Formats: sequence, C-alpha cells, structure tokens
Amino acid sequence: MIEILPYQLGWSLEFQQIAAALRSGLGELALRIDHIGSTSVPGLAAKDVIDIQITVAAFDERLRMAMFALGYTQPESVVRDHRPPGAKGPESEWEKWYFRPPLGQRRTNTHVRMQGRANQRYALLFRDYLRAHPAMAAAYAELKRRLAQHLADAEMYPEVKDPAVDLIYLAAEDWAADIGWQPGVSDA
Repeated sequence: MIEILPYQLGWSLEFQQIAAALRSGLGELALRIDHIGSTSVPGLAAKDVIDIQITVAAFDERLRMAMFALGYTQPESVVRDHRPPGAKGPESEWEKWYFRPPLGQRRTNTHVRMQGRANQRYALLFRDYLRAHPAMAAAYAELKRRLAQHLADAEMYPEVKDPAVDLIYLAAEDWAADIGWQPGVSDA
C-alpha cells in the first residue's frame, strides 16, 4: 500500500545530510546533486521517499564503484525514464542509472542522469514549476492521494501517475519559455 504524507519540514534536512555524504564520496564525479520529486516542493504531500538527482558528465565505472563504496546498490532493471509524449531526440536522452540506498539509510530513490540530457532537465524543471505554482502542487498532491487510496495494485501507481506528471511538465515547458527558466545552482 502506498501512503501519501503531508509535507514534512524534515525532508529538506534529510536530503542535505544524504547529499553531503554523496558529495564527499563522489567528489568531482558529481557535477550537481539536487533534491527533486515531491519531497523537494514545500507544502506538497508525498510518499516518504526522498528523490535525489546526481548530474554527471558521463556514466563510467569510477562513478559506479564510488556509489557501491558508499553502500548503494544498482538494480539492473531500471535503466531509463519514461519518455513523455512528443519528446524529441534520441532514446539516449532518457537513459539513467538508478541506485537504492545503503542499508540503514532512510528510503531514497537516487537517479544519476547526464548533464544536459532531457531527463536531467525534466526533473529540475518539474520541481521548480511546482515550487512556483502552489495551486498546481496542491492539485498534484490530491491526485497522488486518490491514486494511493484507490489503486488496488501498488505497482500501477507510477504507471498511472506518469501521464499526469507529463501534463504538468508540458505546462512547465510553456512557463520555462515565458520566463527564460534555467536550472539554478545545485542543492548540494
């Protein structure tokens, strides 16, 4: 069963602590480390899982070994993000590495994406748009609550939620064009 919690003030602090350990272990391999997803948007209800995006110049074995040394594990089944409708460019724009947290660490989803790729931008733009649009964030929270409450199969949660996220992302793209949005500085 999926549980959606009201926003927790501690999520940001927990991200900072985890990001500090990642920064220490990865050094220059991590170009940026960002708090993404619902827990990164003040006031937004979310699953109690902190989403982290590590931006890198390239996927290489030094990075993989550094993550393993920090205790992270990498499931072989997660190698890309879903491609939103109308996305242009090659499939490689949606490739990623995904890591599960070390034993004893709170639940996280750690996504490693390459600098400048569409999926790296998507996560940051989605977060920034929801931060700037509290009414959209509230509507998204209500959708997540209803999905969690009414979906009998928890595995279907992301399958149903992803198209809704894409709808928000499409609005975010228009907003980005209107204001000249660029990713700000890294969260860590």
